[in-house]
Amino acid sequence: MDIQLKKGLLDLMVLASIKYNDSYGYKIIQDISSIMDISESTLYPILKRLEKQKLVTTYNTTHNSRIRKYYKINKEGLNKLKESIDDFDEIKRMYEFIKR
Repeated sequence: MDIQLKKGLLDLMVLASIKYNDSYGYKIIQDISSIMDISESTLYPILKRLEKQKLVTTYNTTHNSRIRKYYKINKEGLNKLKESIDDFDEIKRMYEFIKR
């Protein structure tokens, strides 16, 4: 798969993984790894980029005496996810046309 396409899909998979519940890095990796392999060295730059693009916000909590950083999708992130899903629906129709 094209690297740029995969990069874009990973961004969307991260947004989708936190769509309903705030989450932290390790949990996001667990969620996404059921679909594809992803490492910490791949995930954290994505999270940083999503935060810089103002698609997610962050907050810290303490868990077992350790600070855990949580990621929360915001309105802009939800809009980006919806727009991308709409785009994929269109791509799927094109794919079905090509495949026939």
